[in-house]
Amino acid sequence: MAASELYTKFARVWIPDPEEVWKSAELLKDYKPGDKVLLLHLEEGKDLEYRLDPKTKELPHLRNPDILVGENDLTALSYLHEPAVLHNLRVRFIDSKLIYTYCGIVLVAINPYEQLPIYGEDIINAYSGQNMGDMDPHIFAVAEEAYKQMARDERNQSIIVSGESGAGKTVSAKYAMRYFATVSGSASEANVEEKVLASNPIMESIGNAKTTRNDNSSRFGKYIEIGFDKRYRIIGANMRTYLLEKSRVVFQAEEERNYHIFYQLCASAKLPEFKMLRLGNADNFHYTKQGGSPVIEGVDDTKEMAHTRQACTLLGISESYQMGIFRILAGILHLGNVAFTSRDSDSCTIPPKHEPLSIFSDLMGVDYEEMCHWLCHRKLATATETYIKPISKLQATNARDALAKHIYAKLFNWIVDHVNQALHSAVKQHSFIGVLDIYGFETFEINSFEQFCINYANEKLQQQFNMHVFKLEQEEYMKEQIPWTLIDFYDNQPCINLIESKLGILDLLDEECKMPKGTDDTWAQKLYNTHLNKCALFEKPRLSNKAFIIQHFADKVEYQCEGFLEKNKDTVFEEQIKVLKSSKFKMLPELFQDDEKAISPTSATSSGRMPLSRTPAKPTKGRPGQTAKEHKKTVGHQFRNSLHLLMETLNATTPHYVRCIKPNDFKFPFTFDEKRAVQQLRACGVLETIRISAAGFPSRWTYQEFFSRYRVLMKQKDVLSDRKQTCKNVLEKLILDKDKYQFGKTKIFFRAGQVAYLEKLRADKLRAACIRIQKTIRGWLLRKKYLRMRKAAITVQRYVRGYQARCYAKFLRRTKAATIIQKYWRMYIVRRKYKIRRTATIVLQSYLRGYLARNRYRKMLREHKAVIIQKWVRGWLARTRYKRSMHAIIYLQCCFRRMMAKRELKKLKIEARSVERYKKLHIGMENKIMQLQRKVDEQNKDYKCLMEKLTTLEGIYNSETEKLRSDLERLQLSEEEAKVATGRVLSLQEEIAKLRKDLEQTQSEKKSIEERADKYKQETEQLVSNLKEENTLLKQEKEALNHLIVEQAKEMTETMEKKLVEETKQLELDLNDERLRYQNLLNEFSRLEERYDDLKEEMTLMVNVPKPGHKRTDSTHSSNESEYTFSSEIAETEDMPLRTEEPSEKKVPLDMSLFLKLQKRVTELEQEKQVMQDELDRKEEQVLRSKAKEEERPQIRGAELEYESLKRQELESENKKLKNELNELRKALSEKSAPEVTAPGAPAYRVLMEQLTSVSEELDVRKEEVLILRSQLVSQKEAIQHKDDKNTMTDSTILLEDVQKMKDKGEIAQAYIGLKETNRLLESQLQSQKRSHENEAEALRGEIQSLKEENNRQQQLLAQNLQLPPEARIEASLQHEITRLTNENLYFEELYADDPKKYQSYRISLYKRMIDLMEQLEKQDKTVRKLKKQLKVFAKKIGELEVGQMENISPGQIIDEPIRPVNIPRKEKDFQGMLEYKKEDEQKLVKNLILELKPRGVAVNLIPGLPAYILFMCVRHADYLNDDQKVRSLLTSTINSIKKVLKKRGDDFETVSFWLSNTCRFLHCLKQYSGEEGFMKHNTSRQNEHCLTNFDLAEYRQVLSDLAIQIYQQLVRVLENILQPMIVSGMLEHETIQGVSGVKPTGLRKRTSSIADEGTYTLDSILRQLNSFHSVMCQHGMDPELIKQVVKQMFYIVGAITLNNLLLRKDMCSWSKGMQIRYNVSQLEEWLRDKNLMNSGAKETLEPLIQAAQLLQVKKKTDDDAEAICSMCSALTTAQIVKVLNLYTPVNEFEERVSVSFIRTIQMRLRDRKDSPQLLMDAKHIFPVTFPFNPSSLALETIQIPASLGLGFISRV
Repeated sequence: MAASELYTKFARVWIPDPEEVWKSAELLKDYKPGDKVLLLHLEEGKDLEYRLDPKTKELPHLRNPDILVGENDLTALSYLHEPAVLHNLRVRFIDSKLIYTYCGIVLVAINPYEQLPIYGEDIINAYSGQNMGDMDPHIFAVAEEAYKQMARDERNQSIIVSGESGAGKTVSAKYAMRYFATVSGSASEANVEEKVLASNPIMESIGNAKTTRNDNSSRFGKYIEIGFDKRYRIIGANMRTYLLEKSRVVFQAEEERNYHIFYQLCASAKLPEFKMLRLGNADNFHYTKQGGSPVIEGVDDTKEMAHTRQACTLLGISESYQMGIFRILAGILHLGNVAFTSRDSDSCTIPPKHEPLSIFSDLMGVDYEEMCHWLCHRKLATATETYIKPISKLQATNARDALAKHIYAKLFNWIVDHVNQALHSAVKQHSFIGVLDIYGFETFEINSFEQFCINYANEKLQQQFNMHVFKLEQEEYMKEQIPWTLIDFYDNQPCINLIESKLGILDLLDEECKMPKGTDDTWAQKLYNTHLNKCALFEKPRLSNKAFIIQHFADKVEYQCEGFLEKNKDTVFEEQIKVLKSSKFKMLPELFQDDEKAISPTSATSSGRMPLSRTPAKPTKGRPGQTAKEHKKTVGHQFRNSLHLLMETLNATTPHYVRCIKPNDFKFPFTFDEKRAVQQLRACGVLETIRISAAGFPSRWTYQEFFSRYRVLMKQKDVLSDRKQTCKNVLEKLILDKDKYQFGKTKIFFRAGQVAYLEKLRADKLRAACIRIQKTIRGWLLRKKYLRMRKAAITVQRYVRGYQARCYAKFLRRTKAATIIQKYWRMYIVRRKYKIRRTATIVLQSYLRGYLARNRYRKMLREHKAVIIQKWVRGWLARTRYKRSMHAIIYLQCCFRRMMAKRELKKLKIEARSVERYKKLHIGMENKIMQLQRKVDEQNKDYKCLMEKLTTLEGIYNSETEKLRSDLERLQLSEEEAKVATGRVLSLQEEIAKLRKDLEQTQSEKKSIEERADKYKQETEQLVSNLKEENTLLKQEKEALNHLIVEQAKEMTETMEKKLVEETKQLELDLNDERLRYQNLLNEFSRLEERYDDLKEEMTLMVNVPKPGHKRTDSTHSSNESEYTFSSEIAETEDMPLRTEEPSEKKVPLDMSLFLKLQKRVTELEQEKQVMQDELDRKEEQVLRSKAKEEERPQIRGAELEYESLKRQELESENKKLKNELNELRKALSEKSAPEVTAPGAPAYRVLMEQLTSVSEELDVRKEEVLILRSQLVSQKEAIQHKDDKNTMTDSTILLEDVQKMKDKGEIAQAYIGLKETNRLLESQLQSQKRSHENEAEALRGEIQSLKEENNRQQQLLAQNLQLPPEARIEASLQHEITRLTNENLYFEELYADDPKKYQSYRISLYKRMIDLMEQLEKQDKTVRKLKKQLKVFAKKIGELEVGQMENISPGQIIDEPIRPVNIPRKEKDFQGMLEYKKEDEQKLVKNLILELKPRGVAVNLIPGLPAYILFMCVRHADYLNDDQKVRSLLTSTINSIKKVLKKRGDDFETVSFWLSNTCRFLHCLKQYSGEEGFMKHNTSRQNEHCLTNFDLAEYRQVLSDLAIQIYQQLVRVLENILQPMIVSGMLEHETIQGVSGVKPTGLRKRTSSIADEGTYTLDSILRQLNSFHSVMCQHGMDPELIKQVVKQMFYIVGAITLNNLLLRKDMCSWSKGMQIRYNVSQLEEWLRDKNLMNSGAKETLEPLIQAAQLLQVKKKTDDDAEAICSMCSALTTAQIVKVLNLYTPVNEFEERVSVSFIRTIQMRLRDRKDSPQLLMDAKHIFPVTFPFNPSSLALETIQIPASLGLGFISRV
């Protein structure tokens, strides 16, 4: 198809634009050949007539389809040209925030000027091991490709990083080296990778500076070779440097800085160690203040100085050398401040005692006067004489600057040499990867010698790049066996010849430098004469005779000749160098030693590798003038040689290219300047790559991909079984011009534009299909609409007719109703009129009758009131008359009585005067006087009484008088008030008259008021109604508020519940984090342990033992250690192979660890002895105190005293033995004179061990005897108390049951004799007490009664104790003893009530005794379980003795004897679930059961967990024997053997799963049979009998738990290694639903095909693997909870790896891929349902992946969509959501991209979300594992050991 046919209406093109470089437009009509003008419509809405060039008639570039915009590889674009490349880079950079893009073999990196989270270790792990085309472009992908090719092809690699200053070259190179350091690691423990990375801060500080374009610009080129060994681990590195910019040391342009190290020194000047440098602010020095910008924003020079010093230390540069470097750098700064004063035009001088020069001389260790002299003079040598000539001030200043530059260059080289020495490795280098960080093409307003050298280097690199690209294209064509023609590409060899050939620019420059009077002008003239008009690439500026122009591959550059000769010579005065060489400062002369010549890389070794030079290959202009002699090489000559060496190195390696682009000159983040970008694209060769690709066949498809993409263009008959033939047939029909494509072996090659044409055909076909689908659907919709309308019309008619009928019926009903209403209405009117008349009549009658009644009532009322008035008046008149009559009568009586009294008085007076009267009166006077005297006395008494009464009466009278007086006053007031009231009545009557008048007025006013009141009432009612309404509203508001309050309370409750749930979740997360940290520590420990084992194996192989001897460990090692030292035991066991026994004649050093352990054991025995001695003393004191009151004690005290005496005797004998044994121990330990005293097998050693073992055994025996005797005494006491009258035979019968629990016959006899003596003593004691009781019965009856009560209580306690099991009797007896002592305490409290001191001392002693008894109780409680099994065994032995006296018969005789066959089933019946093995068979047991066991056979044929059951049964038997050494040895061997198996076959999932299951079962068995109540809930009674009795293995349970965690982590790593290759292919790439995903055109770097080929993993592969994992774990009997955790971990790995790849692959972020992912996830969920694992939490781990798939499918346009996305994607972080939206890529033209504004909306909505900034999920994360207790229902005695295990040496017990 002709290209002109594509220029149709609506086709989009690119047209040139002066501002935007290229602008997009759309054709308004079809183009026809011959048209001179194109009608275009611009994107901003304007129309434009675009005129074609009449000469070339070139049409504008076509624009690629939208689905190709933003591609990862520029070569995937259908139209390959400059505007397409520029637009693709801009879209990726601005819209998608992607800084990396492939362009064929080149990685284009655009500097974002912003920190991006895409360089973490998670990203490194994601790219590690991936193919370069499978992931999105990244510097890590290039580094991985180089690393992979180095390992695969056995060929050295190079990464060439180039670009302008500020484009990010240094950072890119740094990230590449970080990748190598992280992925490969180092071959030794010297942390070489850290040293390689540490070289960056040093080189940046001394070689980087701030420029106007870059704050950290590299002012030198460097090539770092990173060396690898045969295992491709970093072993070292080497650095070469090129063309250091020395002029920056003495001069900086505006807004620029000198090298960073100077400012770091000035910022750190206040440090104590820098005081001697006498530095200050950077503004104080001439060499650091010229740029006027001493500070970089955001950079702390003090901290950078610390980083630099730290890096120097890491690279082995000592503190003294560091201070020497800083002295030299400070000296350079002070040298720059040296000032010159002119004497005349030809001479100058330095002021005397000039401080800067003095400081410089002190720092450099040179003579001040000599340096001052040679700074102002120079030596001229002729053939015969030597002259010393003064120089001018300008010459002196230049000489000073030249010296400073020379010193800095020498120091730079010295530091590079030392860095290379630090990075050098003694291990032989196998291969290397070189990273070239070199300057890009430069062009400024003024270009000098530096720019010339830089552009010369870029010409060489561009030539190499072009040749490599052409070579790759040629290899691709030859590989596919298609014909190819020579592609015309730009060859810059003529430009290189112009520079470096004979009589070239460099040659003429060197020649001019040799001329005595050569100048820049003469050199320029030579250039004009030699090359002008002879070389097309050389030009002369029109307006200058001191410049020349070279046409480089990127652009024309004008160079100014001024300074070329001086910079090329790089002259420094020899006399100044000699002064420095004579310095007392030792480091300074080292800088000026002659450099050795670099080795050429062409001299290859036998392996074809380039030997690394440990010194720079004379690269820089930093090797200027050692002397001014003729044979000295110029800078240009050195640079050309070093460049040739570099090119030889690069040509001997496989290159990888990184082109760094600077998007703008203002360092704005994510801002794209099209003009600057195009300039750099042209300069760095990207467009040349595009042009070379476009000249051939840039678009390449595999046949399968082509068929999948363009299947829609084929008919059914065209599809054949042979895909290749099908594609050929279709292409011949679609593209008629066969030159537009070629068929290769595996691919179809298309020329530029053909894929776009095919895409257009495909889009047209799909559009036509869409139109047909739309037509059919629209017709179907309209038919459906018509049927709905017809049905609706019928329905409407039906309803209308029904409505009309209902209306007519309603009319009839209403007519009838109206008639009825009229009837009733008329009747109502008539009835109402009648009722009105009747009511009126009744009212009139009532009013009339009422009026008459009221008149009669008034009359009767008047009459009644008149009668009352008359009654009262008549009564008053009668009372008045009566009162007057009474008053008169009384008055008359008084007058009469007064008259009569007067007459009687006169008579009496006359009689009194006569004598006879007196005589008569005096007769009997005396008697009467006496009588009268009595009467007087009586009267006096009566008088007193009367006076008292009178007094009271007077009081009463006074009070009554006062009352009467107050009543009188009140009555008087009332009278006055009555008078006043009478007057007031008169006045009131007058007022009444007035008021009547007022009443009339008031009535008139009342009417008006009533009217107003009515009005007010109405208003009030209105107001009330309004208030009611308001009240109603308020009630409603109140109800609403109440409802709101209720809702808020509910919300608060829910919030609190949510917070509680969140806090619970947080606590669970914290717990999981703690578990995870602990398990990570275990993982690290196991890794270090494996590393330790590997190192030991290597050491074993490396170390040759001259005389290998018998290897063994100390026999007491484990017995003297506790379970807490498990790890140390392992370490010591691991050290066994390295230990050998030396000959006896050699001195064996004392084993201090054994000595300390034995000493510790001796100390423990002495402490136990002391405790026993103290107890003995206390018992003796108690015995002495009790003798005085022996008769008063209860009967039980006698038995106890006797028991204590027996115990004392036993303890004394035991102490004697202990003393003897301790003396022997001390004697053995004191024999240190013999060198072999503590060697294994030595006599002292054997004595020590034997004595220690016997002491331990004897101590245990004695403790057991004491406890047995104590329990027997308690039992015997009860028998004696109940059966005093019985004979001793009964006692012996009672004791027989307990005697059967003794250990052996000797002990039985001993115990029996002791008990008999005790019985006799008890009987005698009882008799004596009985006699004393009879003698003192009356005096002690009360005390006896209390003692009887106490005895009864004790008997009850003893009866209860006897009902207890034997192991609880001792504890109960001790508790009883404590109770008895408490009662005794109360007794003594009463006894010593009068003596407090005695009572206090008694209480102290009693407390001590109680504490001792409690300690004894605790100790005895620990030994109870040990005695249990032993007592049972001895009881059986005693039973056998009583039955058959068979103690001397061997087991073999018992079996052979025919009389005793009944014992066999009895023993089988009593099988205790234990397995017995000999100590020497332990290794065989471990070997057969662990090391050589095949899991598959056990899992298929035997019960799950059988090895764990067998091991536990062996442990039970060792516990039964109380053999702690055997238990510890077996457990240690088991753990170590499991570790060995897992180390040997750790990659086998079946093996790891098998031992994880068995380890967990072993752990559960140790818990289930530990005897702890928490683990015994589900046990049967038989299982409880099988519990461990002697040892507490809790510490070993923890060790086994840790081992299980390590095995679980290893299991996760194994399944991860198995699943990882399947996940991306099966979950992302494979099309589970065929035809949904479309295949887009790809570039040079092909991705993994989504079409399932042979060997390609699919989702079914993953499901099959999951089934395999699940079935293996179930066969091995793994706990269901543990299986759930493993499945959860597997699903997390699947989800994390899938999501991480999705986030790093732009081609996977599409709608169709989201559907594929959701379908795949649904299949995984279905698998969980089938396996009944939905509650395992595995589904939740897939939630981020599910939400990412939903995010790909949901609508992404409006704000509502953004809100829905934010609420939906709760499991994704903000970075992940934004990344998916940025990567979203339409596969078809019908999809739309996500707009930038929508992504910003999402970011704004999610800005408050607090989540991790990490982009990728941690695929290596392992959830903390737990092992829930899972008891086994399997009975141990039923387990049978199969013969296939080879365990015939084990016997059942």
